[in-house]
Amino acid sequence: MVSKHSAGADASSKARPKNENWMDEFSSYLGDEESTKTKNGSAGENFAELFEASQKQQQIKEGEVVDGTVVSIGPEYATVDIGYKCEGLVPIQEFKDAAGVAHVQVGDMVTVYLDRMEMENGFMLLSKDKAEIIRAWDEISQACEKDQLVEGIVIAKVKGGLSVDIGVKAFLPGSQIDTKPVKNLDKFVGKRLKFKIIKFNKKRGNIVLSRRAVVAQEREAQRAETLANLQEGMVVTGTVKNITEYGAFIDLGGMDGLLHITDMSWGRIKHPSELFAVGDEVKVKILKYDRSKERVSLGLKQVSPNPWDEVEYKFPVGVKVKGKVVSLKDYGAFIELEDGIEGLIHVSEMSWTERVKHPSKVLNVGDEVECKVLDVDSKNKRISLGIKQLQANPWDELELKFPVGTIIEEGEVKSVTDFGIFVDIGMGIDGLVHVSDISWTKKVAAPGEKFKKGDKIRAVVLGIDKANEKFSLGIKQLERDPWENIKSRYRAGQAVEGAVTKLTDFGAFVEIEEGVEGLIYVSELADHRVEKPSDVLKVGDQVRAEILSIEPKERRIGLSIKQLGRTEERANYDQYVGDRSKKTSMGDILGDKLSKALGGKNEEAE
Repeated sequence: MVSKHSAGADASSKARPKNENWMDEFSSYLGDEESTKTKNGSAGENFAELFEASQKQQQIKEGEVVDGTVVSIGPEYATVDIGYKCEGLVPIQEFKDAAGVAHVQVGDMVTVYLDRMEMENGFMLLSKDKAEIIRAWDEISQACEKDQLVEGIVIAKVKGGLSVDIGVKAFLPGSQIDTKPVKNLDKFVGKRLKFKIIKFNKKRGNIVLSRRAVVAQEREAQRAETLANLQEGMVVTGTVKNITEYGAFIDLGGMDGLLHITDMSWGRIKHPSELFAVGDEVKVKILKYDRSKERVSLGLKQVSPNPWDEVEYKFPVGVKVKGKVVSLKDYGAFIELEDGIEGLIHVSEMSWTERVKHPSKVLNVGDEVECKVLDVDSKNKRISLGIKQLQANPWDELELKFPVGTIIEEGEVKSVTDFGIFVDIGMGIDGLVHVSDISWTKKVAAPGEKFKKGDKIRAVVLGIDKANEKFSLGIKQLERDPWENIKSRYRAGQAVEGAVTKLTDFGAFVEIEEGVEGLIYVSELADHRVEKPSDVLKVGDQVRAEILSIEPKERRIGLSIKQLGRTEERANYDQYVGDRSKKTSMGDILGDKLSKALGGKNEEAE
């Protein structure tokens, strides 16, 4: 057999004749290299091997793919023994990687393509790259026929999709990359993935792949497995697939579940994006699973303990706490005490003295604030907080400084309302003079007509309600109540005189003394029928009337002109009768009768 040559061997040596008899080759090989074995009695075995090798040599043809062994390595070529009468040369460039490093060693088994059988220098021209391409085409062809998946590396982004190396270059359309549209194709470059061949033309060298079919198949398998194993109460790991205003959809493995925003955190969140981003892995709990509709409700906060379970122990009533203002409403400020725990400072608990119309006047979102726990309702998840309780209560001092009955000599009118006036007494606490406590005698319908902001007034303390923070003052109480002991000055049946102050449809009001008015109903104005008081009276008229009734508690006195007339008429009659009874005696009566009798007789005598 021919002796082996390296890439650096004598390149001028001539190739053996093509028509050399294979038996001569065998005899030469047997004489040169196997003589020892023949001497040892193994010639028969070697003969069979050599015969098989010679048959192989005759079967090798140009354009075939064969396996060989690297026998030597030169600067430009690697010499490969493929079992033929002469060795072949493979360009060393075909063994190099992208960095230019050749990955080949003597003894390596390689698959090569027989490009040309013989050259002038006695070596065959081989190609490792072409062999790989041909073998790849064969494997791809078989995979396509058997509907098998192939693996490949995405090597570049091209127009309309991606270029994939599966042994040969293939095209992956953008629509076939995933089950959902993919915007960023660059993230796939360099990844090894599995594909399905959807178009194959070896003659034209055209291969079209689909990863979408693989993903759909894998997802369906995952979905079936997920559906079979899913149970309510389980804690599973999923991937955030989509985020909306009301929640996030979590991929549990071929099946999506909804994580509602209310089940994301024990605390307050405005939008799910505060906690998640698409692609995040999360551990969630299966809250509800409807097998018939294949709907899954998930919870994240349920994975961790409910912080409200221990809130009464962590935040007992009366303890001082610190927190951050997270939200402001018209009625107060919400304070985050810890993750998932919030308390409310009502506007009424922000100041002892100021009437806080909106919490923004006192606090801002993000402020760190110290407050006091006023009440805890763990069942309804409510904690009442206060900041004014950390300061001295001026209402305690108010009771000592201004006990009931104290006269405030100079109070400033702070504001005027329809129901009264608020008076500043100099302690940051405003006292209220109700309209009913402005005058004993006059009804004050509009306090603004009598008082204005900044006026200085005198008032007396009527009451202090510390619990409800109410401070009551009075102005009329500075004077004697004209209705006090009214019955000691007036009685029923007494005739009084006064001026008409007001006329109504039902009667006339008459002031019988300053601050005291009586009412004459229309039916008591005269003996005859009066349709309207204005028919017989006008404001300012002086009238006399009789007191019918006195009701001090209701501050009412009933008067009657008609009754006074009758009373006076009866009195006159009684007086007349009384005067006559005094002048007439029994003697006068008898004398009159005697005179009449004597006079009659004298007339008869004449």
